[in-house]
Amino acid sequence: MEGESGRCVRVLCPKKTLLGFSSSSKESPGIRWLIGSPLFLPPLTVVSAFQCLHGDPFLPDFSREADDIRILLLRGFDIIGALFIGHGSLKENAIRAVEASCRLRKSLHYGEVSFDMIGAAADLPIGDIHFLVSDSAKPINMEASTVIYEDNPDKYLWEKGCLLRCELAFKLPAYFPVNKTPDIEETFSSLVDAAAAKLKDPDVAYLVEGPDISSEEASHSIVLHGEELDFDKHPSNHKPLNSSAEAQACSYFCSKNKFKSTSAARETADAIRVTVLSNKSRNNNSGAPIAEYLPASEPARIVVASFKLDVLCYASEDFPVTAAISKLVVPALVDQLETMKKAIIPEILSQHPQGWGCAYRSLQTIISWYRLQQYTSIEVPSHREIQQTLVEIGDKEPSFVGSREWIGAIELSFVLDKLLGVGCKIINVRSGEELPEKCRELAMHFETQGTPVMIGGGVLAYTLLGVDYNEVSGDCAFLILDPHYTGNDDLKKIVNSGWCGWKKAVDSKGRSFFLKDKFYNLLLPQRPNMV
Repeated sequence: MEGESGRCVRVLCPKKTLLGFSSSSKESPGIRWLIGSPLFLPPLTVVSAFQCLHGDPFLPDFSREADDIRILLLRGFDIIGALFIGHGSLKENAIRAVEASCRLRKSLHYGEVSFDMIGAAADLPIGDIHFLVSDSAKPINMEASTVIYEDNPDKYLWEKGCLLRCELAFKLPAYFPVNKTPDIEETFSSLVDAAAAKLKDPDVAYLVEGPDISSEEASHSIVLHGEELDFDKHPSNHKPLNSSAEAQACSYFCSKNKFKSTSAARETADAIRVTVLSNKSRNNNSGAPIAEYLPASEPARIVVASFKLDVLCYASEDFPVTAAISKLVVPALVDQLETMKKAIIPEILSQHPQGWGCAYRSLQTIISWYRLQQYTSIEVPSHREIQQTLVEIGDKEPSFVGSREWIGAIELSFVLDKLLGVGCKIINVRSGEELPEKCRELAMHFETQGTPVMIGGGVLAYTLLGVDYNEVSGDCAFLILDPHYTGNDDLKKIVNSGWCGWKKAVDSKGRSFFLKDKFYNLLLPQRPNMV
């Protein structure tokens, strides 16, 4: 593999894999990401291709695309270009492919492109692919390249390459104040970040073991400590090891007979096992654990989050195993932790006891509006008084008073009818994706009624104070008051922290405020018929 340079593009997968179609289907129009390994394979070597998953086929959502690829793509591989499948000029399409791949790499690595990129365009009439190369120093200068489709791609990829696999399971206990919901996200996020930082701790240990091999060979294993690893050095600066340092190279753990049968290359690719161990004391003598009692200063609850990480990395056999751990394995574990953190936080927020009262607080906001408009003089009811009202009208059993049962739009309409004598209109939508379709109706409500709207359903409740609806374009923004805020009446803090503000159904980064897989009920209180 060494010694190859110039503008030769080498492809290690069938052409139909790049085009994304089988014998029973046609090519899919759009952009496909080209995968390679600039660190371990010769430049401009295409291993495979990924279909663009997010956004328009020709206009990707680079942020969401990067989030997925960061997890799906094995460490050691990278985005080295893109293939544009569509009609038009081949050169223009190839340039668009390079531009898209450069933007994706910047989203993936938060920086500039550091190596040449491939721009490819499919010639649909003949089913061929034209490759161009963009020099990283002068990306506007495109040069045509010769193309070689490798006859034996498996051997080419695995002859001097290997896999490293690390599985890590652990539980992360977190204690949260019952009455401080806004602190939950920050607290849990800091705990996960601390767990990720421990992977680089000087006292952490990594057990590296060779794969299961035949009885003819001896299995090798070593233990490396965090203090022996360089987490700051860029992987490209780690030089292949010579034979005198063979014990520190990945080849030390690989079977020497893995290519007796080249037809089984894919099945016999080595997977070096990496196990994470912790020994804070660095003491060989075992001792009884010591527990210290630290009482909580306020009511708290515990949430135990279970993590099961599993990462797979690709490296060349002559790559230092210390570098493989510090630059491939550990960053892959950190990426998985970050992804799981984003998935777990909403679940914790929805389970937090403080979350049960959001509809109650939305109702309190609505009643306070009637007070401010001088439609009523009654005091804003407490949670308990709201529950007692529902019991009095026969909607709930007596045991409901003092419980943490949730209430929704129907219960709120009952309470408003009982306490204020006002009617309510309820709008049901099957999915958060359909909520923007109700903007015209909501805009009319705020023009004619003006009352705050409670948004509930299969999710936590919110209070809608207004909408900004463009009748020409159909664009809509929602003025949301989050009832989960439990601090003091600091308006600047409330607005600056996002507890009250304008929300788009889909923001500039493609994130949806309203969930597609949840239903929503909107409660629209009406003004009294008479004052």
